[in-house]
Amino acid sequence: MSASPIRIALIVGSTREGRFGPTVADWFASRAALHDGVAVELLDLARIDVPSAAFGERIAAADAFVVVTPEYNHSFPGPLKAAIDGVREEWSAKPVGFVSYGGVSGGLRAVEALRPVFAELHAVSIRETVSFASYWELFDGAGELEDARGPDGAATVLLEQLVWWAHALRDARSARPYGSPA
Repeated sequence: MSASPIRIALIVGSTREGRFGPTVADWFASRAALHDGVAVELLDLARIDVPSAAFGERIAAADAFVVVTPEYNHSFPGPLKAAIDGVREEWSAKPVGFVSYGGVSGGLRAVEALRPVFAELHAVSIRETVSFASYWELFDGAGELEDARGPDGAATVLLEQLVWWAHALRDARSARPYGSPA
């Protein structure tokens, strides 16, 4: 297994005014910081130029992705779709995990809509997710979870799977570029 850290691009998918995504992303980044062998780069779609060559370079440099998404109208935000579609090969043969938030479904309908999008781009989606149903009841005014036991455990499992896949796929891409003939 490679000794260099797994570079995770943590993508905040909502750009709406008053959005909750940065709070969820900060929480997840704090969980990832406890995991050995990872380096997290925050890519907040509201604060970066998408699509751009610089965005594509940041996606290309990542070994893995975690998308933080709300559920809007039973799906994910349009700016997130534009960001995903703004690059192509940069997603290939890399794992992607999901952290979602929303009403009663916790954003899981958004995640289910994202899975085939990433499959089309040859990314490997991680089965386990972290989801926050009725998120406004779970976080206090300072953005801290009232009871973090369940979400912390889910984040640990997601990170373990993401890092496993990231190592496996990075090693495979190093041995033979994705899509090259056998």
